Amino acid sequence: MIRFIQIEDFNNAFLMVFSLRKNSEIRKIAIQFPAILRALMKIAIIDMGTNTFHLLITEVEGTGYEILHKERSSVRIGEKGINKGEIAPSAWDRAIETIKNFKTIIDTFKCPQTFATATSAVRNASNGKDLVDKIFQETGIKANVISGEKEAELILQGSRKALDLGLEKHLIMDIGGGSIEFIIANQKETFWLESFEIGGQRLVELFHSTDPISDEEIASLRRYFDTQLQRLVEHCEIHQPKILVGCSGTFDTLSDIYCELNNIARDDNATEYPLPIEAFDGIYQDILKKKREERMEIPGMIEMRVDMIVVATILISHLIDRLRIKKLRVSGYALKEGVLVNVIESVQHSITGK
Repeated sequence: MIRFIQIEDFNNAFLMVFSLRKNSEIRKIAIQFPAILRALMKIAIIDMGTNTFHLLITEVEGTGYEILHKERSSVRIGEKGINKGEIAPSAWDRAIETIKNFKTIIDTFKCPQTFATATSAVRNASNGKDLVDKIFQETGIKANVISGEKEAELILQGSRKALDLGLEKHLIMDIGGGSIEFIIANQKETFWLESFEIGGQRLVELFHSTDPISDEEIASLRRYFDTQLQRLVEHCEIHQPKILVGCSGTFDTLSDIYCELNNIARDDNATEYPLPIEAFDGIYQDILKKKREERMEIPGMIEMRVDMIVVATILISHLIDRLRIKKLRVSGYALKEGVLVNVIESVQHSITGK
């Protein structure tokens, strides 16, 4: 006899528990396993980031998966409130409207399971829980507010799925609007990880008031990084990673700019995007000297990145210099793909016991 038990776990995930009494039943399960897994693993993943909400709909195929739909929306949930520890009314409305739109798409795909995560802006806001509750009331989608450490773990899982890190130690970095995650790891081992609540939206509101950004503001940012990221520097001195892996928004856009400037056709289905470290400094210097409207004219720039990319590239440049980074890599996967990997592995482990 086979029993399927739904339980509360990571964002209402369901685990499959089998009661197997006869060897003949085990053989039947082995035959039926691919179909069972495919049927139960058509899932939607929502990443409620501080600046951008992402939707990913996939269907598992054996041990792999097919992406059925993906999109992103510039919600800017941290705007005008992130440094006050609150979600502003306008950001609240944008968040709910976006999740409603996502729910319509999810229903169109007849997707039975949705896994939603909320990160820095929600976990640090005094009204963050109220927003999560309101989204559930309006859509039936229950967002799991994850810790910074869990966020870093999921980013690592996504990066390992996208890239072969091999045996060499890499510094993995995800610049979000509310927090920045750093991980030192190779393909098999994790040496250190931490989340810092100094994300791009926070930095823009604290340090970027002139346009183009002034030399004084750049100097203030660099001093701030030295103060806030002491633990990162200490762990990098111990482990000596020389390859920086960038995940998500800023790095995606920098790779787009590089490809546009060099007439490179980037494969949107690739899991690693091109961005040589030798090309970064020229792009960085160009971004620094331009006003917002001029940055928008850079080939490959998109509006949802045009503001935060200034402080983000200053941080990247600072770390390349401070940590003596020799190589850049850009991961096509990050948190939402880490959630996908986590869900698939959990269900497969529940079925196979491995």
